[in-house]
Amino acid sequence: MEDSDKNDPPPPYYSVALEPLTPPMTYEEVISEDKRNGLPNYVPKDPTKVQVAAVVITQRVFVPPKQQSSSCSTKMWMGWLCALVGLGLIGMAIALGVYYGSKSHPVNYENGCKGENCIQNEKPCDQNDCKDEEQNDAYEIMMTSDNCSRSMFCNGIIECKQEIDETNCVRFGEGRVLQVKTSQDGRYLPVCSQGLNKSYADQICEQLGFRRAYALSSVDSNPSVALTIRPKSPKLIQALVNVSSGCPDNSAVSIECTDCGKQQTVSRIIGGTSSKLGQWPWQVSLHYKGQHVCGGSIISPDFVISAAHCFQSLMNNPGNWLVYIGTVSQSSLGTPYRVATIIKNEGYSSSSNDYDIALLKLSSPVAFSDTAQPICLPTVDQSFSDGLQCWTSGFGTTEQGGDHISTSLMGVSVNLIDTRVCNSSKVYSGIITKDMICAGDLNGGRDSCQGDSGGPMMCQGDNGRWILAGITSWGSGCGQKQKPGVYSRVTSLLPWIYSKMQSMWRAADAAAVSTRSPGRLEMKKLKQRTQWSLR
Repeated sequence: MEDSDKNDPPPPYYSVALEPLTPPMTYEEVISEDKRNGLPNYVPKDPTKVQVAAVVITQRVFVPPKQQSSSCSTKMWMGWLCALVGLGLIGMAIALGVYYGSKSHPVNYENGCKGENCIQNEKPCDQNDCKDEEQNDAYEIMMTSDNCSRSMFCNGIIECKQEIDETNCVRFGEGRVLQVKTSQDGRYLPVCSQGLNKSYADQICEQLGFRRAYALSSVDSNPSVALTIRPKSPKLIQALVNVSSGCPDNSAVSIECTDCGKQQTVSRIIGGTSSKLGQWPWQVSLHYKGQHVCGGSIISPDFVISAAHCFQSLMNNPGNWLVYIGTVSQSSLGTPYRVATIIKNEGYSSSSNDYDIALLKLSSPVAFSDTAQPICLPTVDQSFSDGLQCWTSGFGTTEQGGDHISTSLMGVSVNLIDTRVCNSSKVYSGIITKDMICAGDLNGGRDSCQGDSGGPMMCQGDNGRWILAGITSWGSGCGQKQKPGVYSRVTSLLPWIYSKMQSMWRAADAAAVSTRSPGRLEMKKLKQRTQWSLR
């Protein structure tokens, strides 16, 4: 975490600065150990010498173009040759334009839209962001290239590739009211509370990857169209409801799949401070081959959410990662959890950092306690007002360009910043997408930094519970004026989160008969692994 403002420009704060375990390793030793399969390119060799542009969104080095050879300008025959080559390239460009111009392309949903709500041309309808549900479904069908039709969507029967027909049919609206989309209607409609008991709620939460329901209740609702429940059977919830003209008792069902967002200790100081045990109980420390690399957040007993850029290249191998939960000190980590599966968002771009989100499925469920708790996911229509004071936490460096992570979990308050302000020429000049959210202080000083990537940016709801509003992603330096932190916007990515949780949970169920490795390591085995990693 960062709470100061210095003049030297640092690298982007997803450049992971590592604090090695005992015995310490130099940068050269780390590179020697991993050779070509080592840490990703966001690990700087010498942070103090990195040249940073006004806005840095990747760690790629900009190589200035070489000066033009003088031969073309001093020798006439070389000048003619250069001209002929140029004409040839122009002709080739025209030919390619004619050829590719005749090919069909995805519909440009950017046409006719204004401002920050535009969708990038190359990514239409990839995150439920088309104009309506019908366009979302149509684009998903096109991308699967199989015999999938819109009539198959949300009918309760898995018929399409990658299960796309049944993984975006359930969500939670305001007040955590259950909303289901069916093949009968095609819209997300509230589910009436009448007849829906704890057994149904458990089935619904299990379908979403949460194992079981924590609580359900009725809320006043008088929709003109709603869904009523059918007799229970081992089917997906979208196959157990009927479209109805309102709810008989004017109440819809609200479901909580986890007892989430509760702090056990409250001690917050604006500007950055060490956190107490239980203060941010969903914060995890992700270790790659024995060293802290990124942060993450517990969202259910089986899933941790983090940033996609933490798992680039061969760092996507789950066997090399350990997850430490319920700790506020790198000197006292406890027993880790293993990772079974890592899924990065398919739309993640290392050049723009868009869709910077990943899900980790653990090999065994987290045993919740006062120091290990899940954070709440936002509801689909939840908004966070500009200027709202939120918090971010992590084990990242505590100063710009620092080459050591913090041994203690740090927390700092940040204020949400209007996307229009963040996209202004004085800040990030239009590169903030609809799936990003800015937070920090435009005057500098309060920010996340290297090593905090993947960790939570959280806001407190009206009920006192903490909600995951963002995932630490990138920024230009740490704590710089007019350069706040940029986070993945969780509300925009909820459809992806729920769809992947469902597909991974079903895959785990299908593989339940096979022998599974233990999720938690015995300390003896952990010591053996650590000694091997540090050679």
